[in-house]
Amino acid sequence: MSQQGERPADGDWWNRLYDASAPDTGPAPAAGDTLDDRFDSAADALSDPDPGAAPDAVADRVSDAAGTRQEDVTPERSGAQRPAAGAPWEPAAPYAPSDARPLPGATAGSPPPTSPHPTPPAPSPRPPDLARPPDPPRPPDPRRSTPVPPAPREPAAPATPPASAARPAHTAPYAPPVPPVPPAPVTHVGDGLPTYDPEPTALPAAHADRLDEIVADTVLDGARYGAYTLRAMSVRGDSARYRGDPRRDALLTARFGEGADALVLVAVASGARATEGAHRAAADVARWIGGAVGHSHGSLSADIRAGRRGDLKSGLHRLTDRGFGKLRARAAEQGLSPGQYTADLRCLLLSADPGCRTRVFFGVGDGGLFRLRDGAWQDLEPPLADPAASTGAPVVGFGSPPPETPEGDRLTLDLAITKPPSPYTSSPYPPSPYPSPPQAASPHASPHAASPYGEAAQPPPPPEPFRFRASVARPGDTLLLCSAGLAEPLRGEPALARELAGRWGPGGPPDMADFLADTRLRVKGYADDRTAVGVWEA
Repeated sequence: MSQQGERPADGDWWNRLYDASAPDTGPAPAAGDTLDDRFDSAADALSDPDPGAAPDAVADRVSDAAGTRQEDVTPERSGAQRPAAGAPWEPAAPYAPSDARPLPGATAGSPPPTSPHPTPPAPSPRPPDLARPPDPPRPPDPRRSTPVPPAPREPAAPATPPASAARPAHTAPYAPPVPPVPPAPVTHVGDGLPTYDPEPTALPAAHADRLDEIVADTVLDGARYGAYTLRAMSVRGDSARYRGDPRRDALLTARFGEGADALVLVAVASGARATEGAHRAAADVARWIGGAVGHSHGSLSADIRAGRRGDLKSGLHRLTDRGFGKLRARAAEQGLSPGQYTADLRCLLLSADPGCRTRVFFGVGDGGLFRLRDGAWQDLEPPLADPAASTGAPVVGFGSPPPETPEGDRLTLDLAITKPPSPYTSSPYPPSPYPSPPQAASPHASPHAASPYGEAAQPPPPPEPFRFRASVARPGDTLLLCSAGLAEPLRGEPALARELAGRWGPGGPPDMADFLADTRLRVKGYADDRTAVGVWEA
C-alpha cells in the first residue's frame, strides 16, 4: 500500500516489504548502514584496542566508527542468512553472528533448535533486477571476544515455611530459658539489722608529732607453708567506725628462719576498752612478744618439731610474762595504772616443716580458739582452774598459815640457817632494760607491812592466767584464732557459726578477699573490732 492508500496492482507487496533482501527503511540508505553493521561498529568501538593490530585494521575500525567504509560500496555478506520474515506481530528470530562458536557438548551437524511458534512458508525470491548483490564473507575479528552463554540456573529450592507457621496459632512464641538469679550475698545474721552502718564514717584523730601511731582501718595478710594455708585479718568495729575511734586490735604476722626450720608467728592483741591509748598498748605487746619469739625461734622450732610440750609451755610462759612486765613498766612511765595500759594477747606458732602438724597456741586474756572438723565447730579454749574449787588441808609452801600473827608474834624459830641458792634464779635471756615492775604484796603477809605503793595506792590487779595448748591437726581441719570481737558473737549467735561452717567447708581455703568478707559478717549487738587468723590444713 502506498502512502496515499493505493494498493499496487500486483499482490506481491508483502514479499517486497518483508523480503530478506529488501533494504532497511530510512532516508537515503548508505552502503553498509544496516543493523548488523551498526552492531559491529559499536562492538569494535567498545572493545579493547589490540596493540599488535595492523594499520589497515585500525583504519577499518576508525571508518566503522564514523559510519562509512573505505570502499564506496560494500557488498552484503554472503555468509549471513537473514531470518525468515514472518508476521509483524510475531517476535523476530534471534540474531546469530557468523563467528559464534558452538556450545560445549554440542555435536557437529546437529539440527538447530526449533522455535515453538510455527514458521510461515518462505516467500518467493525477488526479481533479479531488484536484488542486491550479497556481501562477501567477513573474516572473524580477533579483537572481539566470543560470547559465552550463561550457565543454566539450578532450580530454586522450595521455600521452607517458617517455624512459626508450623506451630498452632494458640502456641506461645519460643523464649530462651532465663538463667537463675544468684541469691544476694549474706552480709548479716541474727534477728535484726545491725545498728551501725557497715562502711566507715569518721577517721580517727591524728597528732602532728605522732603520725607513726596512726592505725589503718583494715589489715589483711596471708601465706602458705608446708601443709597449711594461712589467712589473717583485722578490721575496725562498726561502733569505732561511727565514732571515729582508732582500731584497738593489733595483728602481727612474721616468719623467722628459712626452709623447714622456719617458724611462723601470728600474734593478736586487743587493747582495753574505754581507755586512751589502748591501740598503742596492743601494738607494744604484740611487738615485744614478736621480738622475744624471733630471738628464740631456733629452739622453739626444734621443740615444736620434736613435740616437747613441757619445754614449750614453760618457755613461752616466761616470754609472755616478760612482755607484760614491759607493758606495766611502760604504763608507769606514762603515769597510768597497769589496768589502764594493758591488752589481751593470743598467739599461734606454726612450723614450716611439711611433716610437722603440731599447732601451738599460747596467750593471756580474752579471745577464742576454735576448730572446724567434719562440719562442726569445737571450742579449744583451755579451761582455767577455779581457785575456790580447791579443798583440803593446807600444805607446806602452798596455803600454809602465815609465819606471824597480827600482833607480830612469830610461830617458828629463826635458826639462822642459810638458804641454798635456787636453781631457777638464772635465766638464759638477757636482762630487761626496763625497771622491774613492783611486786604485789603476798596475801599471807602481815597487814602492818609497808606497802610499796603508799597508804592510798591500790595494789595492781592479779595477773591474767596463762593459756597454753598444743594440738595435732588432721587433714581437712580449719583452726580459727580470733579476738573477743569475733569470739563473742561466734559463741552467742548460732547462725554465725552455721554460716561460717558452710562457707569454710571441704571446698578449700577462701581467697583473701573472701576471708575478709566472711569474718565481717555482722550480728546485731556485736560491734567491736574483729581480728581473726584461719589455718586450713591440706
